[in-house]
Amino acid sequence: MFRSAKLCLAAASIFVLCSSALAQTPASDPLLSPAPLSGAPAAAPLSAAPAAATPAAPTPEVKKRRPRPVASASTPQPPPVTPWTGMPTFDAGSLDRLNGLSQFYARIARSGGFPPAPPATLGRGAKGPAVALLRQRLVMEGDLAADDRGDGWDAALTTALQRYQMRNGIAPTGAMNDRTRAAMAVPVEKRLIQIGHNMERLGARFVDFAQRYVVVNLPSAQVEAIENGQVVRRYVAVVGRPQNASPEVDATISAVNVNPTWTVPQSIIKKEIGPHMVKDPSYLARQGMKVLDGSGKEVNPASIDWSSDKALNYTLRQNSGLGNALGQLRIQMPNSEAVYMHDTPSKKLFGATDRFFSHGCVRVQGVNDLAAWLLGPGWDSKRIAQEIATGQRKDLSLPDRVPVHWVYMTAYVTPDGAAHFRDDVYGLDFGQQVRVASAQ
Repeated sequence: MFRSAKLCLAAASIFVLCSSALAQTPASDPLLSPAPLSGAPAAAPLSAAPAAATPAAPTPEVKKRRPRPVASASTPQPPPVTPWTGMPTFDAGSLDRLNGLSQFYARIARSGGFPPAPPATLGRGAKGPAVALLRQRLVMEGDLAADDRGDGWDAALTTALQRYQMRNGIAPTGAMNDRTRAAMAVPVEKRLIQIGHNMERLGARFVDFAQRYVVVNLPSAQVEAIENGQVVRRYVAVVGRPQNASPEVDATISAVNVNPTWTVPQSIIKKEIGPHMVKDPSYLARQGMKVLDGSGKEVNPASIDWSSDKALNYTLRQNSGLGNALGQLRIQMPNSEAVYMHDTPSKKLFGATDRFFSHGCVRVQGVNDLAAWLLGPGWDSKRIAQEIATGQRKDLSLPDRVPVHWVYMTAYVTPDGAAHFRDDVYGLDFGQQVRVASAQ
């Protein structure tokens, strides 16, 4: 993230903006009307007038759509299609839309805040006050039609809850559970603080958005390939664990490295390789790693005291192949943090709910497809696979370099008006890390 005097000014103005929005909104002001069910679930917040001080591009107009008829409880409902599938997480209007969202939540705060979170055991077939509170909550944030009240559970409520879950990065089960209840238990005042911190981080970025670019949203653990303002590819990712947090960076992708070797960072040599070698001297050989001295000459690992810092005087390089830590493909993006995107032999981690397992780099599921998109016309996953099958180390230069932005956005609004929230895994919003599952 860039640091400058402008950052200080942006941070100060943003928090003044959030505070003043909360203080100046009259308590008697009604909540903004929710969006129709057929539209974006949180389009309503963006009807609030954005503050004039916000320097970002104007918010794209959200087209009005006909309300979807409310289905009866007996009507079978297909799994909801995420309406924001083609909507980028990060674009020129991101800061402006967050400003509108802060004003919307300020209205909710002045009106008394969210109702109590329903119990985690609530689900289909339920009836009573807890269901009525759930409906009230979903209406407030635009996931459910304003006139869809009552105390019974029907298909419309299931669909609305699925929308809420998707916006909060939760598996859309359509029933309450611990994660959904935890998201609903976050007070609106805390959401305002979270939005403010995200505005601060965005205000520190100096990005000239290109026609084609890549976004990695770290809290979402996902990668987006964006072209002409639309997400044309979206990939599941594995990002840095909290103790090895992936950084926010702006860089340019210059090449695709086929069958890469891996030079082990010194931090990993000290914290992981050294202890492994003390316990098992054959560890490096089994991992296909070589030890090189300053002149590039191979050294016998047995001649090194792995319990001391002397091991840091050597270079450890892993041969290319299926067992390589980078997998069979690396996306080259030179930057001061020395991070990049790559394949991985540990593909089972892509199926985890919380995907925070790496040492800081980003592992991409379907990286062959991403590489083909980066290389442009004439390339597809099949051709990439053919290059890998040669077993040769090769660098494929991009005909046109593509910008890439790694961002930490725990609150964002897509261009269709849908408001999204993610856990503050790295503790940048509230100063403490959210506990995530450990790799198995």
